[in-house]
Amino acid sequence: MLLYKIKYHFLCNIKKFFLRFNKRITIKKHATWRRHFSVIVEKGGSVVIEKNCFFNNDCSIVSYGKIFIGEGSIFGENVKIYDCNHKFNKPNIPIKEQGFSIGKVTIGKHCWIGSNVTILKGSVIGDNCVIGAGCVISGIVPSNTLVKIHEKSYQSEQIRVNG
Repeated sequence: MLLYKIKYHFLCNIKKFFLRFNKRITIKKHATWRRHFSVIVEKGGSVVIEKNCFFNNDCSIVSYGKIFIGEGSIFGENVKIYDCNHKFNKPNIPIKEQGFSIGKVTIGKHCWIGSNVTILKGSVIGDNCVIGAGCVISGIVPSNTLVKIHEKSYQSEQIRVNG
């Protein structure tokens, strides 16, 4: 197990070294990830990852606008973060030719984003939030909130916790 941890920290540091040459990506101290972490920043986009963040296996970030991730936030496996979406309002034009709508995503400090969560354009997640596995976030989640999928309806519900 120790050798596995040493390996992923080594590979993470190599990737961080090369990512720092991209002026649109800022990764602060002690941010780390496991295998298959992907950051795509298109022209006009930017990503800021504050210190002490952790991304588990297979996480990806796509930015055409702005994505900010607060200090100490942790991400489960297969988390996807997008600050853009395909336009699809012109029925006579193929969706892939209509371009993108672009926005922002903000994730607060000390959040726990569970496995298989998708965070969409326009989302603002406050500090100290827990987003349960499998949720799709699109909108505002106040600080100190737990978001989970309701077992019977498979819709997300927010539960305020004392902070």
